[in-house]
Amino acid sequence: MTTDDDTEPDQAGVTHHSPTQVLKNFNEIRFLRIELPSGELGIDDGVLLKWRADFGSTLDNCVILGAASVFSNNKNSYVMEETDAICTTTTTTTTTTNNNGVDDNGSIPESFYTNGGLKLRVVWTISSLIAASARHYLLQPIIAEHKTLDSLVLTDADGQGVLCMNREQLEELRVKPLSASSASKRTLVPALNMRLWYAPQLELPDGVVLKGATLVAIRPSDHAATKKDVTDVSWLSTAFEEPYGTAAKMLVKRRTYCLEMNSF
Repeated sequence: MTTDDDTEPDQAGVTHHSPTQVLKNFNEIRFLRIELPSGELGIDDGVLLKWRADFGSTLDNCVILGAASVFSNNKNSYVMEETDAICTTTTTTTTTTNNNGVDDNGSIPESFYTNGGLKLRVVWTISSLIAASARHYLLQPIIAEHKTLDSLVLTDADGQGVLCMNREQLEELRVKPLSASSASKRTLVPALNMRLWYAPQLELPDGVVLKGATLVAIRPSDHAATKKDVTDVSWLSTAFEEPYGTAAKMLVKRRTYCLEMNSF
């Protein structure tokens, strides 16, 4: 066995190979799923944060589901306080609402803005996008060398994030090189249009309760309307496994809040 720049021994003396090194002797790969040992985002115990992103040469779409705490309705719960974080300017619009049995008209309470709740969600969103764009950047050599790929998925053992690319998206990256961030080894995130749904408490059919449940749907500003109608939320229903897929379906029936974010 030979080693090169793609291998590195850990403290136990075990040599780890990069995916590029492992796959170099495979000539025809159609479907590839890579699992990282853990997710990139360090979050507090009890906090839920999941994301799924689709990429071509740049981000096509991303959906993020978060909650301050998760518990069963037949057990005592501990609700984590939301910490302060950096925020961006936001604008809001309204749509049809569904209150999940709570007479709040689907609106975000004023405390969400004053106690750092919105700022924390912005940090979750930025952190998830950075993690997704870093994964996308690392996949470049594999995509370039394995032109028979029809599907590529990069996930992690924690179930935190999933990056997906289909054959059309893979081919797009081969003919249209990505724009890399000057600050780090990741793909540049374009200017974004985002929609946010929030529920102070969301009880799912299986008894799981999400405190401070938040869903964020993200598309690039320059082609959000051309690839799919911006009012279409059907693509969100399959983003997460159960029970979190149901949580996403419930949240999109509530009031919609719109945000914009610059490229970074």
